[in-house]
Amino acid sequence: MASAWKAERVRSATTTIFAEMSALAVATGSVNLGQGFPDTDGPDWMLGAARQAIADGVNQYPPGRGIAPLRQAVVDHSRRHHGLEYDPDTEVVITTGATEALAAAMLAFVDPGDEVVALEPFYDSYAASIDLAGGTRVGVGLFGPDFRLDHAELAAAFTDRTKLVLVNSPHNPTGTVLGRDDLAEIARLAVAHDVLVVCDEVYEHLVFDDAEHVPLATFPGMRERTLRISSSGKTFSATGWKIGWALGPAELVTELTAVKQFLTYVSGAPFQPAVARALDEGDAWVEANRVSLQGKRDRLAAGLRSVGLDPVVPQGTYFMTTDVRPLGYDDGVAFCRDLPHRCGVVAIPHQVFYDDVEAGRPYVRWAFCKEDAVLDEAVRRLGGLTA
Repeated sequence: MASAWKAERVRSATTTIFAEMSALAVATGSVNLGQGFPDTDGPDWMLGAARQAIADGVNQYPPGRGIAPLRQAVVDHSRRHHGLEYDPDTEVVITTGATEALAAAMLAFVDPGDEVVALEPFYDSYAASIDLAGGTRVGVGLFGPDFRLDHAELAAAFTDRTKLVLVNSPHNPTGTVLGRDDLAEIARLAVAHDVLVVCDEVYEHLVFDDAEHVPLATFPGMRERTLRISSSGKTFSATGWKIGWALGPAELVTELTAVKQFLTYVSGAPFQPAVARALDEGDAWVEANRVSLQGKRDRLAAGLRSVGLDPVVPQGTYFMTTDVRPLGYDDGVAFCRDLPHRCGVVAIPHQVFYDDVEAGRPYVRWAFCKEDAVLDEAVRRLGGLTA
């Protein structure tokens, strides 16, 4: 009974709706703009490096913290892009995607009764990881219609029970990229309250127009209290490889690693040398992919406008949000459940990412990390909503 109770406690509305929407997509032959993964793979030379590693016998347990070339590549990448220096031997650990790194961080640092301040809407694994650790999440709203951070609400969220702040920027599902003023306020509060910070930066390279991703660890007093988490999955369009990493002070990385060894123990041996090569040699590919995704964003935005929706054009990630009330719906879940049957398209309702369900009720998330022909077909089908 205890294990069943635990499973129910961490089973999120997000997981349930994703499964439902995926099943509907298959049953109705819908274009799936719900799930957030690209429909094209990363660079051929990276894929080839993984195949070569398998052929060369790189198929047994790698070192627990990850192979040395990958840890060095992660450190070099951080220095090159953000000017942040880390020790490859003590201040980085390779994880089974960012999801494991986030879960391990919550389990390592959050005790029963501790509060975790996080941006709401939450990426789905946050609530489950905090619950598993016995913590209490305290949401600070990035609510519509503008999805911007309220500094007064942020300050009010801190109490004497606050143990950790969980920051996701670029932010899934809203596409918001926190500005320097937002980051400076988070840094000020973290230092004033002497709390740890975990930064989910998996979309660090998927920023558009004049937006910039600035790591919170670059702000005064933050490097020594911040764990930075990222992943090859989003950067190099290899979400199924599940190779991520955490960077931070040696003490924090050691604590996270102690938990990781009882989750997955080690991570994807033949993928590690391939990701190391991608980090070392892939900057041009990453930039070309970013430009391509910005074009896809604009393509889908124009298409959604053509069917009567007014998209919130994201600054980052590969997700776009619309308010569905112009199409006669006041509930995103109802809209997403009807959509596959009405016109053969799948999206994800925002409200499953919220504790404050009413704040997310009219909004829907669309993924634009798809081939142009797929986006065009989705828009063509959506045209049937207003025909």
